[in-house]
Amino acid sequence: MDRRTFLKAGSSVVLVAGSGANAAQHYVPAGNRGHYTFGSGPVVPAHNWGHYDFGAGPHVFDRLDQGPFPQYPPDATIPGDDVVMTTTPSFDPVPGYGKGLITYITADMGTAEIRSANIPQAIEDLVKFPLGQKLYIRPTWREVQQRRGRLVFPDYIKLVLDLARTSGKRVAYRIQMSAPDYDTAPALPDFVLDKVPLVKLTGGAWPSAKRERNPHALYQPCFQNSFFQDCFAELVGLLADEFNGNPAIEFMDTFMYGFWGEGHTWPFTNNPFPDYYTAERTWMKMLDVQLERFTKTPLVTNTQPDFSRVGNSEILDHTVRGNNWIRSDTIFIENQQIEALSNRPPWIAATVEAGLPARLPSSDSLADGVSPSDDIIAHVMDVGANYWSLWNFHDIGASNLMRWYQAFPKWFDHLNSRIGYRVRPSFVWQYDADGHTGIVIGFANDGISGVPGVLRVSLDSPDIKPIASGCLDAGYPYPGKIRQAQFVLPSGVQLDGLRLRAEIEVKGVRHPVQWACHQKLNHDGSLTLRRTLRHNG
Repeated sequence: MDRRTFLKAGSSVVLVAGSGANAAQHYVPAGNRGHYTFGSGPVVPAHNWGHYDFGAGPHVFDRLDQGPFPQYPPDATIPGDDVVMTTTPSFDPVPGYGKGLITYITADMGTAEIRSANIPQAIEDLVKFPLGQKLYIRPTWREVQQRRGRLVFPDYIKLVLDLARTSGKRVAYRIQMSAPDYDTAPALPDFVLDKVPLVKLTGGAWPSAKRERNPHALYQPCFQNSFFQDCFAELVGLLADEFNGNPAIEFMDTFMYGFWGEGHTWPFTNNPFPDYYTAERTWMKMLDVQLERFTKTPLVTNTQPDFSRVGNSEILDHTVRGNNWIRSDTIFIENQQIEALSNRPPWIAATVEAGLPARLPSSDSLADGVSPSDDIIAHVMDVGANYWSLWNFHDIGASNLMRWYQAFPKWFDHLNSRIGYRVRPSFVWQYDADGHTGIVIGFANDGISGVPGVLRVSLDSPDIKPIASGCLDAGYPYPGKIRQAQFVLPSGVQLDGLRLRAEIEVKGVRHPVQWACHQKLNHDGSLTLRRTLRHNG
């Protein structure tokens, strides 16, 4: 009887004797500081993220002059300037790339988590849920690839992608290599299980009896196995062929070790590697495969501390240095994750997954009158998130989400009016010099995060012909601050009637940005400049 037959029968699985026994051999304690080296590369221990050197951020092409702009001698550069226009914040949701509320279609259990007898209709209802601006799915490897050489998506994924296109909502996703909440099916495809040894997890016990019934939940593959690595590289390549730069895709979560791809196999204390060096080297190689293939779509890596000692800190560091993004799979979690989320570089987006309970609380069970949803949302805002999950934990349904919103609308609406970056041209100064009209624009950010990339700003003529264009420094404008930038207009061109538009550049791809201002915008999200102030005030 082969291994797959054992698995299907719910019996024992082939075990690699002794693997994982020395998983902590090269582990560097979090109490140490600085980089340590073993083998071929550095180990990145825990550190404070504020003022940590992650590099300069994305390269800025066509950098605009961002000051200073003194008005008075002896070094006046914009003499005689006046504020001629201002804008004020919008309090409405402002959709855009790199931010928003994400409606979860599937998460830990596939479609079994959708509590409906009519799954296609339930998915359609979720896509239509009005608060959600993005969609999220988390299939297993087995669900998207049954044999070598090609992807075959199940019907529910095809439906999500089709509905995303027709609704204008982008999709984010993760592929799971371990899915302990699935009832029976393994997360890995048969062609992997047939040839790759598995290691049993020990040194802990599931807190959930349900997972004990899954015969696959207690085993992890030998990721360093050459056949596994070949299959993994093929999977990533196939996904990149389908999704890298695809306008329907918002981001992809990186493949990480263990349960749900979060980077751990808690509560078990071993792992399938013979030592820490092998684990880190293997996972860095797997991250590099993803970075090499996903050149246009952001990769998002979990901030999970390295409980299972497989190199998470190095993977996370490498992700940020590559100007990719980060996430946490809950909000009330280790302080180390909160440190990373809230002190990340301003050009790095952060997504927070924090599921709502399936059922509403009774009024007398509220702590200090604060609902669970209000508490979650307030702390998502505290860390300056770009995204938050709309998800009832293991009980997915649009009606569930709507009940929560109708019961506690205030904080849902508050988050929707603040999440991510919300940029606008707050001040517009005009001056004349050397026969040209000059403009200095002070850009504000009324959101809770920096711009997760580079903001490109362009001036077009009233008939939408390019006049001038350039970029702010990466991450700017910061929340609650003004970033100034200068445009010198061609001779004879005046301010009134020019159209000011913005795009965000992420991994070389430009995405349109709608200004987050109260003033009326054009159909493309641009703002027509006009004098709204006749004097300095």
